Amino acid sequence: MSKILVAYFSASGETARLAKTLAGVIGGDLFEIRPQTAYTAADLDWNNAKSRSSVEMNDPKSRPAMAETPRLAGYDTVFVGFPIWWYQAPRIIQTFLESADFSGKTVIPFATSGGSGMGKTVDILRAVCPAANILPGKRMSARESAEAVRAWLETLRK
Repeated sequence: MSKILVAYFSASGETARLAKTLAGVIGGDLFEIRPQTAYTAADLDWNNAKSRSSVEMNDPKSRPAMAETPRLAGYDTVFVGFPIWWYQAPRIIQTFLESADFSGKTVIPFATSGGSGMGKTVDILRAVCPAANILPGKRMSARESAEAVRAWLETLRK
């Protein structure tokens, strides 16, 4: 049986909630993708063009440093969760995907959002991590029920 990792970045706790539900349903290990320097409320102010998140998202080459590098040995499947920022994954997700060898691994993105879809997220992730088999993924509510998560997982087996 393959080992599953549920890695997630959560600036406000919403994505963490969904990641914990997913890990509980699928029986995966959790890994929090934490920035070396935590985001403050001011950093997350998307209305301020000079806020940290705005500056990062406006620079496709931005790679915020992570507090810890993941150990992926033994994992065949890695679910990667994040909030949608500017219609894509936050730049720290690219840092995560570039930080380890994903050769031969299946990566399944999942996202939380107040209403935005996944946008070009999957195309961007495939470009930065071509060694992985990156599936389309899904945007869900942070408060998704275990039953709804199970139903989504069933669609992945088809």
